[in-house]
Order: sequence, then structure tokens, then C-alpha cells
Amino acid sequence: MADQDITSLDPSDAADIAKGRLRLDKWLWYARFLKTRSQAAKLAGSGSLRLGGVPVSKPSQVVKVGDVLTFPLGAYVRVIKVKALAARRGPAPEAQALYEDLDPPTPEARLPRG
Repeated sequence: MADQDITSLDPSDAADIAKGRLRLDKWLWYARFLKTRSQAAKLAGSGSLRLGGVPVSKPSQVVKVGDVLTFPLGAYVRVIKVKALAARRGPAPEAQALYEDLDPPTPEARLPRG
């Protein structure tokens, strides 16, 4: 988040956050959509995630505040707006402050089994 001390981070992470951007795989992991960063990288590199409607194929793609992400997660398609960048993977309340859920999952929105 913006009020965090970023001086203790990896210099490249601190520089990216200062520029208002962060790697997609790191942001997904910090926002707690996936349990591991490698799972986040796999999703970001799969081509099934869209950033502003454009398919992403690289985990190193950068996200900025205001970007909209669309991706399958479990039995749902998530539509998420990036509200903030983080300097670490924090507790759930901190992670939930990083995004706005534009289309919260509902039982009717469940993807068909196939």
C-alpha cells in the first residue's frame, strides 16, 4: 500500500512501486488470489488472464492502479479492478484493500463443469 516503507524491498521492486507499477504475478499473489507466487505466475502466463480486455501471456506484465483484470479462478470468472499496489503479502484485510471486485462470485455465475 502507499503508506508502507518500501526501502527494505528488493531495489527493483521498490523502483517499480515508486513508479506506480508492479509485476502481475506478484500483485495476484500479494492480493491473495493464489496461494503461491508460482501459481500466480502460471495463471499470468497461461493466456487465460486478460488485462484491460487484452490476453496476457507473461507473468512479468506490469499492472497499475485502475487496471481491470479478468481471469478464471476455481469455478468462477473474476473481474477485478486494481485499487492499490502492495510492497508485501499481508493479511487478508490488507490484501482485500488492493482491489475492487467488479463482479462478485454468485452461485448463478458458476462455470459449467466440463
